Amino acid sequence: MMPPTSLVVVATVVLVLSGADATVETTCKAAVDKDTHVNYDFCVSELRKHHRSSDADTWGLAKVAANMGVNNAYGALHDIEGLVAKPSTDANTKVVLGQCQGLYDKMKFAFAGAYDEINGRNYAAGKEEAAKAVSLAHQCDDAFMKVAIPSPLRQRSIYSMQIAIVCTAIINLIK
Repeated sequence: MMPPTSLVVVATVVLVLSGADATVETTCKAAVDKDTHVNYDFCVSELRKHHRSSDADTWGLAKVAANMGVNNAYGALHDIEGLVAKPSTDANTKVVLGQCQGLYDKMKFAFAGAYDEINGRNYAAGKEEAAKAVSLAHQCDDAFMKVAIPSPLRQRSIYSMQIAIVCTAIINLIK
């Protein structure tokens, strides 16, 4: 015996709203639909890289995005160490890299804080932590601009901002 059509429709709506059918692609599409700052291709390609993304719901994908931000901040810290150790890096660049090292260290904790807040279902605080990460990336870029040195961390900065945007947009999808 088949269940009534109305029951099937209600069950489908409940599954969609709960995020049970969330995939990286559908979540990124929904994020783009809600926030035009989200880059769909970036969202899909980056979230797919994480081992937990394939079976994550919307809540899980928000945490994945925050975790990707943490990973990027660690990568930036590693890059900074390598640049400071290079004999060809001039003294002015080393000073700014030292400033950025502190900023990316704070960013690591901001993204980790976003993860923890999302995990605790405190979404407003999670979005605040992601916003802190964006501000910290801007501060590093500004430090290089002030001394008229092209930032060797520009790609890390762009990534940080984009993953924070993705994280925030996905948080906004959680019902």
